[in-house]
Amino acid sequence: MRLLAGVIALMCGATGWSQHAPAEPVALMTHTPGASAYMRAFGPADPPYAFWRFCEEFPSDCAKQRAIEARFDAAGSRMDELDTINRSVNHAIEPVTDMELYGVSDYWTLPASGKGDCEDYALLKRHLLMEAGWPASALLITVVLDERNEGHAILTARTMTGDYVLDNKTDQISLWHKTPYHFVMRQSFLDPKAWVALDPAQSQPPVGIAGVGKQE
Repeated sequence: MRLLAGVIALMCGATGWSQHAPAEPVALMTHTPGASAYMRAFGPADPPYAFWRFCEEFPSDCAKQRAIEARFDAAGSRMDELDTINRSVNHAIEPVTDMELYGVSDYWTLPASGKGDCEDYALLKRHLLMEAGWPASALLITVVLDERNEGHAILTARTMTGDYVLDNKTDQISLWHKTPYHFVMRQSFLDPKAWVALDPAQSQPPVGIAGVGKQE
């Protein structure tokens, strides 16, 4: 069944952070033996509707920078930064739903109130890592279906050694194919406002983004 990006509901606020492993994954589990550490894009995709409002409120977080096609070298202290920021944000933000906090079903923002849901965690991690010197091309908001087959947002770090997941459900940073998720779409590394499909059923013709159909 085709999932339209603009109407995916991210049912993530009530789940929050847990130091425990996720529940037994459903049949949508993506990781397989021998899977590539690098994600593959299948074409352009429509981003979640609430993303556009976020870009209007925080234009600097969505600004297009000089295109950097090469993957980011995250050796040494850079991986430590990923771990530190992932853990600190997970423990600093209280998980609540958008409906509880804002009275709407989906609202993307930087969680200044100390409360937020999954995409707010991901947006804050991206913001802090960019302040620490990471390029926007290496920090991509990503939409998945989780172990309950519900919409969920994470941050993926696009590095030379693979695509790593920063998730508010766990402090453990893992390669994307070692998570219990089905990957739907994410920001393009060439333009933060453009999104690409990670599931071929999500691709929107015509194909017009460099690298589509190849490992990103």
